[in-house]
Amino acid sequence: MSFHIDRTKDGLYYSEQIRNGHVSSEELLKASFKSINEQNSLLNAVVHTREAKALSKARDESKLNGPFSGVPILLKELGQNMIGEPARAGSKLLRENRSSYTSHFVAQLQKSGFIPIGSTNVPEFGFTNITHSDLFGPARNPFNSEFSAGGSSGGAAAAVASGMVPIAGASDGGGSIRIPASFTGLVGLKPTRGRTPIGPGAGRAWQGAAISFALTKSVRDTAALLDHMQVVQPAAAFQTPLYREGYLNSLTAPLNKKMRIAFSLKSPIGSQVSSEAEDAVLNAVNWLEQKGFAVDQSEPDIDGIDLMKSYYVMNSGETAAMLGNMEKVLGRSITMDEVELLTWVLYQAGKKVSAAEYSNTLSTWDKAAEKAALFNERYDLLLQPTTAEPAPRVDKVYWSESFKEKMRHIDSFSPDDQQQLIWDMWEESLSMTPFTQQANLTGQPAISLPTHLTKEGMPLGIQFTAPKGKEHWLLHIGCMMEEDGLFI
Repeated sequence: MSFHIDRTKDGLYYSEQIRNGHVSSEELLKASFKSINEQNSLLNAVVHTREAKALSKARDESKLNGPFSGVPILLKELGQNMIGEPARAGSKLLRENRSSYTSHFVAQLQKSGFIPIGSTNVPEFGFTNITHSDLFGPARNPFNSEFSAGGSSGGAAAAVASGMVPIAGASDGGGSIRIPASFTGLVGLKPTRGRTPIGPGAGRAWQGAAISFALTKSVRDTAALLDHMQVVQPAAAFQTPLYREGYLNSLTAPLNKKMRIAFSLKSPIGSQVSSEAEDAVLNAVNWLEQKGFAVDQSEPDIDGIDLMKSYYVMNSGETAAMLGNMEKVLGRSITMDEVELLTWVLYQAGKKVSAAEYSNTLSTWDKAAEKAALFNERYDLLLQPTTAEPAPRVDKVYWSESFKEKMRHIDSFSPDDQQQLIWDMWEESLSMTPFTQQANLTGQPAISLPTHLTKEGMPLGIQFTAPKGKEHWLLHIGCMMEEDGLFI
């Protein structure tokens, strides 16, 4: 395939061009809107633009400051709210909804100099690892539009990979940054829990499993952005001490220790892993060994199936709370035809999740975090495939008609049978992406790096996971790989 990502034209490059007077912010934004107009009818990455407001901001150069001064960015239309702009979360139930506030996360992006120019496509409420909602349809992959851009930050990934913007806002509650990064050849970092809070007054999203950040073309953009998005909030539910050495500065600093790295080719849930995903990891292992790293084949002693079952209990409980609160605002019940079938299943099952069951799920996460920490006493990093397979086709069918009928009658099942139905509902899609969820539930940082291109010309990422607070280790390894030409 001829498609490739120009990694030299990242956010810091454009910010420097603006500062040096080689291009104005207004010109840069107009170029982004032109790219969106030319490509979006095919890729379906962007679901809203705010051209007049963004260009007005760009013209007032006296108000532009920060490391990404005047650079356009697209926000994920799920939790990255901007006052007065659509906040539909990919759901037809919220098709008329606009935000009454600007989230702390978006305000931090603006303080860093970014100018939001619109919002990106997401699956309904971010529940799936592909982006294909009834409201907006599928986000397509720039490498081949017959394939998915991943999810739930699929619109963001398609926008960055295609060059509409150099950086796009994203979030990750089970791999939603790293999965689309793997599928579209981008750098996708999920920071440590509490590193980039969206509050104050909010931030316990999926009990800390979900965290906001971005998708980028380069490691240096990821590092520079993390420098300016890391915050300690006294009111936040989860807090992580600031990394005061600076992530961008640390990219070129020598590592102060000899790292020991574990790698694994095994799916945490025992599902199949493609030969392409195995090759991606083994190629990285060879490079690590050539660089002098000590590398062993090993993985944490964590029951991946049990952990995923606890994750689904949380998903259903949180969905019941979310839609129940919406019903209070609406003053009526939400019906099956107002949400997608997957959402309806989670909603009905969540009504039967007891407080004791919910509490036990969090205990499962805590025990997994303990085992991960013990593993990190032996190994500094864990290397795995980001995804077990490259991107699926956008027309892939996951459920038969008979299975959909079971889903429609979820309320007639016992609580145990409801949770089994949820497992069955997600089993095929989970088998494609079984590696990313663990870091969300333990709170660790993890990064997908774009080091592999399949024989069919599709990207496939590798994932490194680090101890909590050690994003600089991930970024350092990523920078080394990028500088050695390992990125596709």
